[in-house]
Amino acid sequence: MVAFELAVQDPHGLAVAARLGVDRIELCSALPLGGLTPSLALIEAAAGPAIPPAHVLVRPRPGGFDYDPAETDLIVRDVRHAVAAGAAGVVVGGVRAGSVDTDLLKRVIDAAEGAEVTFHRAFDTLGDPAAAVDTLAELGVRRILTSGGAAAAGDALPQLARLVAQAAGRIEIMAGGGVRPEVVGDLVRAGVAAVHASGKGFVADAVGVTLGSAALGGQSGRETTDEVEVGRLLAALRSVHDHGGRDLVG
Repeated sequence: MVAFELAVQDPHGLAVAARLGVDRIELCSALPLGGLTPSLALIEAAAGPAIPPAHVLVRPRPGGFDYDPAETDLIVRDVRHAVAAGAAGVVVGGVRAGSVDTDLLKRVIDAAEGAEVTFHRAFDTLGDPAAAVDTLAELGVRRILTSGGAAAAGDALPQLARLVAQAAGRIEIMAGGGVRPEVVGDLVRAGVAAVHASGKGFVADAVGVTLGSAALGGQSGRETTDEVEVGRLLAALRSVHDHGGRDLVG
């Protein structure tokens, strides 16, 4: 069975994940920035008994994934805090000279103390994805989140299939990036182990004062989990399962 992972950034998203019974949560903050490390209190909330297993994104800042020593130390400390707070796993990524930052990953795996480690879409910036699959599998990373290098996973089906073949069961390939219900069937047929999506919608929420360069006064709204959209994604995945992967969704 192909798993469904929902990216969640607030308590409302946690409640939706619990009600709809997703397989796993990627817990983060600031999804419009690609996701950043969430607060400790949100991690603790996600560790509740009714919530699906939460894998915490550990990303200390927006931008690229080549981290300096201070940022690397921060990532490792946040991994320890997340696991201690009840996270089922952590989601990280690091790049050095266009390849996997193996030193960072070794430290993260050690700090995770047996909790699952996912390498996030920093993977899509690497120069040699096939070699990176081998490196991450050898390190003991559990899964890779990737769009196949495209803006949207549905536009990179052949590449995703090649990554699945390269992984050869040693490490899971999870498709994510612009996932909509109509492409779920194609992603499943590419052979991925899981599908990752945010299923987010827009909520009107006006702020009358400028709070920052990306939060100008007068602009209204924020993103949060859309229960209807998540339901559509789950229905698409279940339809493929029910038809043995043969039914084309959408």
